[in-house]
Formats: sequence, structure tokens, C-alpha cells
Amino acid sequence: MFTNILKTEFPRTDNGFAESEGMRKLKYLLGIDLGTSGTKTVLFEETGRAIASETIEYPLYQPKNGWAEQEPEDWWNAARDTVKAVIAKSGVKPEDVKGVGISGQMHGLVLLDREGRVLRRSILWCDGRTQEECDEITQTIGKERLIELSANPALTGFTAGKILWVRKHEPEVYEKAAHILLPKDYVRYRLTGEYAAEMSDASGTNLLDVSHRCWSEEILEKLHIDKNLLPPLLESSDPAGRVTAEAAAATGLCEGTVVAAGGGDNACAAVGTGVVVEGRAFTTIGTSGVVFAHSDRVQIDPAGRVHTFCAAVPGAYTVMSCTLAAGLSLKWYRDTFCQAECQAAKEMGVDPYVLLNEEAAQSPLGANRLLFLPYLMGERSPLLDSNARGAFVGLSAIHTRRDMLRAVMEGVMYSQRQNLDVLRGMKVAPDAMLACGGGGTSPFWRQMMADMFQMPVRTVANREGPALGAAILAGVACGVYEDIPSACEKVIRLNEAQQPDPERGAQYERYYRLYEKLYPAMKESFAELSRLD
Repeated sequence: MFTNILKTEFPRTDNGFAESEGMRKLKYLLGIDLGTSGTKTVLFEETGRAIASETIEYPLYQPKNGWAEQEPEDWWNAARDTVKAVIAKSGVKPEDVKGVGISGQMHGLVLLDREGRVLRRSILWCDGRTQEECDEITQTIGKERLIELSANPALTGFTAGKILWVRKHEPEVYEKAAHILLPKDYVRYRLTGEYAAEMSDASGTNLLDVSHRCWSEEILEKLHIDKNLLPPLLESSDPAGRVTAEAAAATGLCEGTVVAAGGGDNACAAVGTGVVVEGRAFTTIGTSGVVFAHSDRVQIDPAGRVHTFCAAVPGAYTVMSCTLAAGLSLKWYRDTFCQAECQAAKEMGVDPYVLLNEEAAQSPLGANRLLFLPYLMGERSPLLDSNARGAFVGLSAIHTRRDMLRAVMEGVMYSQRQNLDVLRGMKVAPDAMLACGGGGTSPFWRQMMADMFQMPVRTVANREGPALGAAILAGVACGVYEDIPSACEKVIRLNEAQQPDPERGAQYERYYRLYEKLYPAMKESFAELSRLD
């Protein structure tokens, strides 16, 4: 699937690149992955080998049920300190770091005043407060026209509804706003002093004309949003600026280091896994869950159940789903019910999820006839319902914690299978799948994916995903690589596939068909529940 072609007579090292005495000095690239739970920065050799990494976490604020906010200053502090840490750990000279790329959580609203100061906490992708504003957008633009222009319906996770919410509920804040940025673009602004956005992340605002890769004049005019609030648009691998003297002093980077435009987290994950050409796809089980396929042309689901975005590859596109509480569902269960396992894991020096996987594996397929709906934060794909909520269905006195644990994991995978079926209907689904994110590191969860999807599931040898993708974009921006596809061919290697089991697949199919019936049966109850005091 991925090959490495390097014409040389020098002997190869384990990473597939030639070495010889007197060979030119390696260049280094920095990938910053700004996530919801924390920021991870990784320093890579140009060969793709990670040589140092550092992660710093920060809080998520939930002032009300269904709301989610973060402090942009926390992102900058985490990026600054992780960059400084990996340079110190690696011993690499700052002048040998040729480029910086940033991957970021999408859709979050960052409002700045004329001096570039943050006006309020960022409203995040998983915040569900803007349903009224989304209804207003749909009514103003028209549902079909909005999907035709932005390739997506108005969703509470997207940025446009957040802008309207602040304008309506915090007019004094909106009046001071001079710049609207997305999360990673704010960190890049702090590095370079330049305001910019790029196509992959801007695709998730409901304000981009996705087919033409520009801000939609029609949408902005009808929503009365001043275009001057929005930054210039770049492609993901374009240079977006250089590290300023102030940022260099704060991070340890050299002043003048090239900073790429970067990409949304899933666009960067696609680059970091080599999903940059037609016929390739991945499934991510991170905080959210994503099924992501590359396409060389625009393909839009008229019902808006899945999203069409611009790819990090210039001129290309992606079709992707997003479930809001994939790994988050398992984390919720771990934090709420599995303190004993967490303590045992700490004493053993292992990740708690290792023990949870072992526990779940002791429950039979189907979790003793227990199903879980993973709608803890409402749901985006394919339901488009911010009122949806999580549920265990079939719970009885026979069930144990391990049954509930397995049901959570299976429920997350049923939600991914539901989205894969939409992609199959659009003729963009592949015959094999890459598994990414924290869930992708679990052989148990990957086998569940292979059996439910009935296709081989592989992982990338380098597990850095979005951070590696961001570093590759930086490498293109600063001239280390010619373009994104050729860089991926040089850098990315895959592990052996886990094969689907047809018998288990047939068993899962019965539970999946029942899972599909549950949300429609409970939809009105979820809506009524949301209206109760």
C-alpha cells in the first residue's frame, strides 16, 4: 500500500533511509497537535522518526449542561512549553528545526480585539448551546443552499452558530471583536504574529464555499457577518509566517523558522497516516470518533449526515463523519466506574485502558445482550441531533461492570459502522481501514472494528498521527519535501493487518441492526427530556 523508493547505493538504516559517512545533516520538523484534552508536541527527523515528545493537559470548562469552553491562553502556554521541552530533550540545535506545523481541534471560536487580545473563552466543537442559531442559519440560507455552498448543514459544533450566539447573547463582546480565529490558528498567530486560516479547518465553519475554496460571500452577507473579521485563506502546506523574536525567546525556536498553515486534526491525521490519495481511509477513536475518506473531487451527502471538507492536500477533498463521544464514552465510564482498575494500573505501571481491555474481553460478544448508545454530548454524524443522550438498553441484574464496559466499546463501534455505511452509499469507502487515535492502539478494539466493518484493519508504525501530519505539512512549507503525497510515501509505514472474522461479523450484524432501531424509537423522548427543568 505504501512503498519507499529511494535511489541510492548507500546501505539503508531501519527507517529505510540511506546513511553514509559525510552524508548531509538531517533536518528536523516540529509537529504541534492541539487537542481537546491537551497539546502534544513531537520533534521528528525528516525521515519521520520521532525523537522527542511532550504533552501538557489543560482544563475543559462546562458552565452549563452541554456547554464546553477552554482558555486560548492555555493552548498557547501548552504549545510554548512543549516546544521548549522537546528541543531540550532532543539536544537538537534550534537552527536545525526547519519548520513547524500545527494540527488542531476544529470549529472552536476564538474572538480577538484589535490588539490581538482574547475577548472570551473559546466555545468548542463539542458545545451544543447553539441549536437556535443553527435553526436561524438554516432558515436564512435554506438547508439545501447551505449544503450546496458549505457542503454541510448548520451544526451546533460548527463555528458560524457560535458567532451568532455571541452576537446575540454577549453583544458587548462581539462589538469589540476584530478577528475570528480557529484554535490552532490562534497558536500560530502567537508564533508568527500573522492572522491566517487554511482550507481544511475553515471547511468546518459553515462559512466556507468548499467547492471553490474561499469564504462564501453569500453566506456572510445573509448572516450579516463582516468578512473583515475573517483571516486570509491558505492551503495547509503553505508557509503562513515565521517565528517572531518574541515567540523564539518563549519557545527556544530560532527566529525566522517557517510555520506552515497546518490543518484541522483529522486533515493532519490523514497526512500522518498517508490517507492522501483516492481509495484510502481511516477510522479514529479519539475523544470523538471519525471515519475519514480521501477524494480527489467534491462529493456531498445531500442529507448532511457526513461532512465534506477540503483536504490538507491542495485541490483535494475529504468525506468524514464525526461522532462526538467515542473515546470520551470510554473515558467517562473509566472515570465514573473504574477507580479500582485505575489504581491497580497505577501500581502496576501500565495504562488503565490495558486493564479495561482485558476486562471487556471477558464479556461475550454482544455484552450479554446489552447495548449502549454513545450520545453523551448529543450526536452529530449521522443523526444531527444535539438532544440525543447516552443510554444502556437491555440492562438487567445479570450484567456486570465488564458487560457494561464491553457494551460501551461496542456501542462506539456501532456508531462508526453506521457512518461507514453512509460513506459506502456515497461510493467513497475503501476495502481496508487504518485505525488511529487512542482506541486504535487497542488490539481488542481493532479486532472489533475489523469484525464489524468486515474489512482488514491496519495501523501506522508511527503512532504520532496528527503531529506527524503537521510536521509533514511543515516539511512541504519549508522545502524539505516536494509535496504531501511524495512525503507520505517516504515517511509512512504500515503494520500487519488484523483480518475480519466472518462468523463474529455475522453475530455483530444482528446487534447492529437492533442498534440502528434504538435512536429513532427514542428520538422524541430525548427531545422531551431536553425541555424538562
